[in-house]
Amino acid sequence: MSTPTAVPPTGRPAAAGAVPSQGHAPSPADAPARLALRRARTLVEPALLDWVDRLPGELRRIARYHFGWNDAAGAPDQGLVGKVLRPALVLSAAEACGGRPEESLPPAVAVELVHNFSLLHDDILDGDTTRRHRATAWTVFGSPGALLTGDALLSHAFRVLADDGSPRAAAAVRALSDATTLLVEGEHTDVGFESREAVPLQACLAMSERKTAELMACSCELGAVWAGAAPERVAALRRFGHHLGLGFQIADDLLGIWGDPALTGKPAGADLAARKKSLPVAAALAADGAAARRLAALYRPVDPDGPPEGPERIAELAELVERAGGRGWAERAADEHADRAAAALAES
Repeated sequence: MSTPTAVPPTGRPAAAGAVPSQGHAPSPADAPARLALRRARTLVEPALLDWVDRLPGELRRIARYHFGWNDAAGAPDQGLVGKVLRPALVLSAAEACGGRPEESLPPAVAVELVHNFSLLHDDILDGDTTRRHRATAWTVFGSPGALLTGDALLSHAFRVLADDGSPRAAAAVRALSDATTLLVEGEHTDVGFESREAVPLQACLAMSERKTAELMACSCELGAVWAGAAPERVAALRRFGHHLGLGFQIADDLLGIWGDPALTGKPAGADLAARKKSLPVAAALAADGAAARRLAALYRPVDPDGPPEGPERIAELAELVERAGGRGWAERAADEHADRAAAALAES
């Protein structure tokens, strides 16, 4: 069996550049991943645009802006933005199991619609004002419009699968439905963490498994199922996606604190300013020592009516997370999930 090439089996922060816009400069080792991501974009974008254009009026306008095809005034813009990572996992898993990527477009489009449903909602819940170097949809069109556009994308995701007529469509709908429910549960948990002064590290990991890793695992599963793979191969590729997703989330959390805004498309330290219980922060708060205690004293819920924090405080929080061991823990954990993803891939 051939090996999926969408993303190399690594969650290491140093290798996060294998995913465009993830915040690191590319290296020669990333070339196969970048090739697969470009292929996925070429294959998926026309089908994705077709489904977005089936939305009614204003919802279509908001979705076209969110995906990057139009600017806020409705004029043509740069084109599809984002990494298209999850569709690439679908297509590569299908190919690895003997299928043709072109025949796996329905689940590839479906997972990208679900992912962007979650982004539209996530930006509203977190109050994020920029994504992918652009103003977020809710800041341009208002929260109700962005929220309902996300709902429409989610509805379309299941219509894509249902309309295909594949004998495996029902199984794909069940898998994607389960993954979406877990994703929403993870988002709900994440929002609840913001009002808590301390969250156990294991609880943060469980949240990340639902919010991020589950949809990546499902993407690999759908590609394998669509290609008619045997159950053991489906399970192995799902494990690969799970560990890849956790490694990806850990890398993203590291970039949320120490990433370059010019590469990530988000303000520096935005997660710290919002008092997000990201994995490096949770690991630091769980540690002993003066840095962890100082971090705990400062990392209390932000007063929404208080003055905004300056860059000096954000820099202090980032330093405390590192001194308390949160950065080192996250880098080691990413390596561990990289190794476990590689092992799952070898089993497939």
